[in-house]
Amino acid sequence: MTARVWSVQESLEVPFPPRTVYAALADVRRMTEWSTEVIGVWRRGERFVGVNRKACWVWFTTCRIVVADPGREFAFDVTTFGLPVARWGYRLTPEGEGTRVTEYWVDQRRRGWRRWVAEALGLVFTGTPPARRAARNRAAMRVTLHRLAAALRAAA
Repeated sequence: MTARVWSVQESLEVPFPPRTVYAALADVRRMTEWSTEVIGVWRRGERFVGVNRKACWVWFTTCRIVVADPGREFAFDVTTFGLPVARWGYRLTPEGEGTRVTEYWVDQRRRGWRRWVAEALGLVFTGTPPARRAARNRAAMRVTLHRLAAALRAAA
């Protein structure tokens, strides 16, 4: 059996400056354009609700923006029913005339009874067992980053 993976990241270089990339990422409503599962976002200040879908599974999450450093990093913590789920974020590094965008995910379902409840809810809502979550997220990140790059190119 493979050990549980608690965090993953993927990177892609895009031919746009960090502030341009950041502006797109910080407009969380645009996540529906490039995410493989986000189908709706409602933002209110530093918080937003995401509606997600994977095959026949549909679920919502409550998110709170925890890092908003223009041109450098954007991240948010995800909860469901008040239980910690994960941190999703994007680090932006200047690369020549463009930017290396690194999307990262850190599973926050780690301790106590809350972990087991959040794990069960994750399985029910997404259909993905905990041991497969990191690999699934890594594959989704690749798609997300390429869609982000395409959206930036289309807007240029």
